[in-house]
Amino acid sequence: MEAIRSRQNELVKRFIALGTDRSARQEAGEYVCAGQTLLEEAVSSGAEVTCVLAQEDIPGLPVRLVTPEILKAVSPLQNSPGPVFTVKMRPLPPAETLRRVIVLENVQDPGNVGTVLRTAAAFGMDMVALCGSCADPYNPKTVRASMGAIFRQSVVRTDLADLPQALRGLPLYGAALAPGGRDVRDLPAGPLAVAVGNEGKGLTAGLLAQCAGTVRIPMRPGTESLNAGIAAAVAMWEMVRAEI
Repeated sequence: MEAIRSRQNELVKRFIALGTDRSARQEAGEYVCAGQTLLEEAVSSGAEVTCVLAQEDIPGLPVRLVTPEILKAVSPLQNSPGPVFTVKMRPLPPAETLRRVIVLENVQDPGNVGTVLRTAAAFGMDMVALCGSCADPYNPKTVRASMGAIFRQSVVRTDLADLPQALRGLPLYGAALAPGGRDVRDLPAGPLAVAVGNEGKGLTAGLLAQCAGTVRIPMRPGTESLNAGIAAAVAMWEMVRAEI
């Protein structure tokens, strides 16, 4: 098989678009990843790897050979030896199986969103719901921060109006420093969802209006807030600790 050498090749253009353009990812239902470790993680997780660009063949995978220059052009990582590959987005779980969902609202940092995806996969969340102006979970920076969890964790992107439909009737609790909020350690048993907002503004009034109640994370006096990824991790642990 002759190696692809031109950046004008349609496959090369497709990889570049998927790596840089959120709308292209949404339309295709695919995203770009880079690196041998991440490729092995995708395969072991059962993710659908649709195409691999590499400098040598990899048995069992749909590989197209490319030159080092092309690999550098399509890679979302600097100085990556590759391979670079595309993956199908994980389908959402059936509505009847939803029991535990973590909701993020307006969490814009890819590192935080990736951390939440990683933690959600570790604690067995059925779904992560990203509401409002959250970072794209399939952005290469978010994918890297998830440490491969993106291959195992179902994610839905939604707006405030469609959030109740995405949660399929699960009772929603908002993490907020609101009067009357219950201790997060006292979350009710059974299926539920917990929402966490960004560090600066917290949850919006519109999302809080959809909540059955609010929860707070106990902290020492003088502490204003936790990083969104850490707050979500605490909430998820409390959602599942009786079952782990």
